[in-house]
Order: sequence, then C-alpha cells, then structure tokens
Amino acid sequence: MHTLTLLQDLAIVMTVAGGVAFLCYRFHQPVVLGYILAGVIIGPHTPPFPLIKDGETIKTLSELGIIFLMFSLGLEFSLRKVRQVGSQAFIAALLEIPIMLGLGYALGRAFGWSKMDCIFLGGIISISSTTIIVKALAEAGKIREPFANLVFGILIVEDIVAVVMLALLSGVARTGTLQGMEAVTTIGNLAVFLVVSLVLGLLIVPKLIHAVARFRSGELLLVVVLALCFGFSLLTVKMGYSTALGAFLMGAMVAESREIKRIENLMHPVRDMFMAVFFVSVGLLIEPGLLLKHALPVAVLSLAVIVGKILGCTGGAFLGGNSIRSSTRVGMGMAQIGEFSFVIAALGLSLKVTSDFLYPIAVSVSAITAFTTPYMIRSSDHVSHWFETHMPALSRSYLNLYTRWVGQVRERRQDSAVQRILNRIFTQLLIFMSLIAGSLLAGAFLSRIVYRFFPIVRPHMGWIQASLWLTALLVTMPVSIAAFRKLRALGMILAELGVSESLAGKHKNDIRSAVAGAVLAVGMILMAFFILFLSWAILPPGRFIWVFVPGLLFLAWILRGAFNAIYFQGKTALAEIFDKTEDVPGGH
Repeated sequence: MHTLTLLQDLAIVMTVAGGVAFLCYRFHQPVVLGYILAGVIIGPHTPPFPLIKDGETIKTLSELGIIFLMFSLGLEFSLRKVRQVGSQAFIAALLEIPIMLGLGYALGRAFGWSKMDCIFLGGIISISSTTIIVKALAEAGKIREPFANLVFGILIVEDIVAVVMLALLSGVARTGTLQGMEAVTTIGNLAVFLVVSLVLGLLIVPKLIHAVARFRSGELLLVVVLALCFGFSLLTVKMGYSTALGAFLMGAMVAESREIKRIENLMHPVRDMFMAVFFVSVGLLIEPGLLLKHALPVAVLSLAVIVGKILGCTGGAFLGGNSIRSSTRVGMGMAQIGEFSFVIAALGLSLKVTSDFLYPIAVSVSAITAFTTPYMIRSSDHVSHWFETHMPALSRSYLNLYTRWVGQVRERRQDSAVQRILNRIFTQLLIFMSLIAGSLLAGAFLSRIVYRFFPIVRPHMGWIQASLWLTALLVTMPVSIAAFRKLRALGMILAELGVSESLAGKHKNDIRSAVAGAVLAVGMILMAFFILFLSWAILPPGRFIWVFVPGLLFLAWILRGAFNAIYFQGKTALAEIFDKTEDVPGGH
C-alpha cells in the first residue's frame, strides 16, 4: 500500500511539475519558479483538498534534492576559479554581503521578529542565485560579456561565504548567540575541517576518479561519484556540520578531476529529477493565507533585495576599479536570492530556531526576485547608459578619475619591487590585526573565567569588563601605532602609483595627498570596526566607556615615548624576520 501511495505522489509531483515547467519555458521564465508553483498547486494549503498523501516521503526526497543541488554547485565551483576571480570580485562581495546581512537584520527587527529570525533573515537575503543568474545571462545572450565574468567571480565568493555562514548559523542555533570568542572558535574549527578535508580530498578524489574512469563505464563512474557525495555528506554531519556543506565540498573536490565534463553529463539527469522534487517540496510549504498575512514583509524584503544588491554590488564593483557602466550592469545582474537562501531557511526550520513563517516568506521573495532578474539583466544596458549620462558632470569626472587611478595602480603593481613592498605591508598589517585580535579575545576569555568561577564579583562585571577591555587596548597600543604607520605608508604608495602627471597634471601633489589621506581614513575606520566586533563580548556599558576612554587616551599620551620605543623594536625584529624569509629559496 505504501508503495502505491509513493508511486501516486511521485506521479502527481512530476506531472504537475512538468506541465508548469513547460509553461515557464514557453513564456521564458525561470523553470525553478514553475517547480515552486507546482508545489503550491498540489500542496496541503491549496483547496479543495491536498493531492499529496505521503508528505514525509516527499520531504525525504527533497533532502536528497538539497544534496544533489549543493553537489552540483560544487561541481561548478572549482577551486581553480577561486584563483582567477581576482581582487575585484572579493571587494564587491565583501562589501555587498555585510550590507545585506545588516539590512536583513534591521528589517526583521522593524517587523518585530525574534532575534534568531532576524539573524537567519540576514543570511537568507545576502546570497544570490547562481542557477538563476547563469540561466538569465545565457537567455539574454550576455554570458560571454566582460561584466558577466565579474558576476561569476562574485558568485564564487558568495558561495565561499555561504559555506562559512552555514557553519556559523548552526553555532548560533545551538548557543542562541555568537559573540567574539564563539565566532572565532567556530570559524577556526571550520577552517581546520575545510583545510584537512580539501587537502586530503584533492590528493585522493581526483586520482580515484581517474582510476575508475579507465574502465570506460559511465554507470560505474556515476555510482562511485554518488558514493563519494553521500559518504562525505554523512561524515560532515558526524562532524557537526550540515549535509549541504559536505555535498558542496565533495563537488568542489570532484571538479578538480580531469573527468569533470563527463561527470557533469552523467549527473545532469539525476540532479534535475531530484532538484525538481526539492523545489516542488519548497512550494508544498507555502501557505497562501500565511503569505497574505505577511504580504507587507514579502513586498518590503523583495524591494530590499533588489535595491540593496544593486547598490551593494554596484558600489563594490566600482571600488574594485570597474567603470560606472560595468558596475551598474553587475549590480543589476545580482539582484535576487535562490538556492543557498532555501538551504539557510531550511536549516533554521530543521533546527527549530526560526518561526514557521520565515521559510515561505524567503521562498516568496526568491520567486519574486527570480521573476524580475531576466528583465533587470536585459534592461541593464539602458539603465547603466542613462545613469552614466544623467549624473552630474563633476561627479562623473571624479568617478572616472577613480577608475583610471585603480587601473594605473593595477598596471604598476606588476613591477616586482613594488609588488614585494606591498606584499610586505599587507603581511605586516595581517600580523598586527592578529595580535590585536589575540589580545581582545584573551580579555573576553578572562571575563568569562571571572564570571564563571568568581560569582562574588558578578554584580561588578561592568567595571571588570571595562578594565579588561581598556587593558587589552592599552597592551595593543604599540601594535595599533604600527598599523597606523603602515596604513599611512600604504596610502602614500598607492597615491604614488595611481596618480601620475598625465592623470592629474598640475594638481598631482594635491590629489596624491587626498588619495593618501583617504586610504588612511578608510583603513582606520575598518580597523575600528574590527576592534569593536572582537570587543563585543567584553564591551562595557556606555557609562563606563565615557569614564575610562578619556583616561586611556591620557595614559597613552603619557606613555607615547615607551610605545614608540616598543614599535621601533618590533619593526626591527619584523624586518629581520622578513629579510631572513627573502633569503630562503622560494621565499616571498
């Protein structure tokens, strides 16, 4: 009887999904929308009666769909592509994602949702859909244009961030919060797991697949690949992470084999079937009455995704050195959410830490933005041209000047001596930031120890946290001075590289000073945010800050001579270390 019920349910799912997907193809709409709509049609919330009898079996099949979906994304990921995307994609993604995370959290709080709903909402609206974007670019005939390469690069960086986000959100769900120490611990554990898995996997998986491929049997190759996918997904779950993470990582490992094209051809039919079931199951969870009740959040979040991603990706692409027109086209191509958003929403639902309404709202926002994506991409040429021609002439001149400056910096960085100097500065800045992080996290650790083992002082934890925070800042003061000096040197070098006589004319020196000052200001602002983030666990209440900070500044001014002496001693030690490193064959 159970077999007959399952067969009936699968027949209904595939028939309705096939019919609606046909209509989507006919009217040039994303087929994913058809699958979701099919789920709504046959779902338990659509009158007159539900067509699916065994929802649990469909849910199990949909979980297989998640595995195949993430495995396929991993196959398209390829670690080689990470080396090719360049700094432009990282700059764009690392500007856009925090904007969307903050926007999602702020909107959730404005709607009066719980803190956990808001955290997951930020993750849901921050990751764009690779499947929808690639399909829309291909249908618009723009997949080989230069701006599309940057879009693909941003998508790769987003995939990397999404993998980290899945692990962090799992930690948030378990503890209810994620302060500085928990964040670093979670990321550290994840980093160790990723490094060990990828190193061993890249040594073993491609060779194993190559050995299996010698038999010239597509059936055997497919079975082995599926065994690797499910086996590593199981291992990932045993390590405390999600099946989605395991499937994605194994896909990335398999993508490094020479048989990748053959594997993709073998996987397509299996993947497409289970993905159809997955997206239909997504539609099954949508309750039209619930969406009508939350129509305002759906509309606001859809608008926020479109506007936020356009502004964030456009600004990030422009900061990376792209023209106004190319940056605008990149932003308009990224304005939607998709696969990872479903996975993040499903994670919150499965862990029972998010409200029931969040998943269908996320699906609805994804459906709306997926529907608008083809039109956004097709109109991006006209919008970017209109924007470029109608902006004030002075603003356009300054923006074009910035683009030319970044281009000149990129060209002159090819010089080996300049590259060596910049590498040294960035390495030293990384060391300084690590020392600051270590000091602040040590303060957070001591605060927790005091709170746990000395309950008698708990009423005075505000003063204790303030003391630990200020002590950590005072200890790192020489390092902060060193970071300030390196940022100032970096600004001067970038100004020298990018502002030439031909670019600036008689205003060369003034523009160089402005550029150097801007680099220093931006660097100090980023460093301040970095310190505040790591200080969150021991950041004292405002009344303590107003009392202690002036004293800290006064003490720092008195001890400035000692701090400078420590700085120069550390600078000498670092110089000796780098000189020794460069003497070693293969050193940088």
